[in-house]
Amino acid sequence: MSSATQVMELLSLRTQPVAIKFQDRAPAGVPRIESAALAGCTYWKSAADGHTFFTEASDHYGCPIGSYTHGIDLPAETAKELEGLVGTMVQLEYINMAEVPGIPRRGEPFGVAIYAPLTTAAFAPDVVLVSGNAKQMMLLAEAAHLAGFDCDSSMVGRPTCAAIPAVMQSGRTATNLGCIGNRVYTELPDDELYFAIAGTQFEKIVEKLVTIAHANCELEKFHRGRVA
Repeated sequence: MSSATQVMELLSLRTQPVAIKFQDRAPAGVPRIESAALAGCTYWKSAADGHTFFTEASDHYGCPIGSYTHGIDLPAETAKELEGLVGTMVQLEYINMAEVPGIPRRGEPFGVAIYAPLTTAAFAPDVVLVSGNAKQMMLLAEAAHLAGFDCDSSMVGRPTCAAIPAVMQSGRTATNLGCIGNRVYTELPDDELYFAIAGTQFEKIVEKLVTIAHANCELEKFHRGRVA
């Protein structure tokens, strides 16, 4: 059984984890997304729904915040939109201007991004994105801790797409509650959140998830027995 299938079964996930990879050129045999989305995280939903595709820089221009975190250089007009959006967020006291320089961002030039359902991805992902409820993410976080790759970033972590460069740079994991924009564009249920994993560590974490899932099952029996 593959690690992708294992994580689906062990956590009883509602949707497929998403595999994301960045590279210089378009991959052979993989189609480009048919039309650009309003937000880059919309591509996560499409991949979780079973689609494999790649995007170019211009496919992210509709999302100035996502373009920033992905390391995409924006056209002048779109760059002004980003400044305006950040200004609005500051005015609403959603963020503080001092936070902006600390938002994780890919440092490498953007070529293309490839998205696929994890179980059918024909590439080694840079990042694996898992969404689920608090208990499912608890198990995954405990497995990451056991494997030595626990989260080292804020659970809030707005914007949500900042989790991608964060785990690529740290080589670890990040729990993210999902920002309001992400929840609108991906239709993430109110009771779900994200867990982002550096692709290089995914299989090691799933190995520990087997142990953690079993341990939690036995401990649940113990604690319910005490309650009874």
